[in-house]
Amino acid sequence: MTRLPVQRTRFQGLISRLGGRTVGLVRRSWRSASLAALALLLGFFAGQNLTSLLLIASPGGRPAVVLALLLVMETLVRLRSRLVQAEPSLTWVIVDNLRIGATYSIVLEAFKLGT
Repeated sequence: MTRLPVQRTRFQGLISRLGGRTVGLVRRSWRSASLAALALLLGFFAGQNLTSLLLIASPGGRPAVVLALLLVMETLVRLRSRLVQAEPSLTWVIVDNLRIGATYSIVLEAFKLGT
């Protein structure tokens, strides 16, 4: 029995893109995968420590720290979207993972504080 051809729907496109990314992750070298994972963890660690230190040391308090971190994160996103058109290099993957880890730790800290 032959399979019918798959229609080209948005869902099918999403599945094929996700499959391509998964295969790309498996095909990457262990060096790039471990550097990406380390960047994610270091971003989380840096985000936790920076928020703790900056909230105590900054004269503007919590609003000033949050605004500064928001501006840094937004600048990184804008730079990446303008400079990288195709597949990002390992440097941009590391920068993205640092940013994602720091953002996650800040959001987690906000949930812990209940604010």
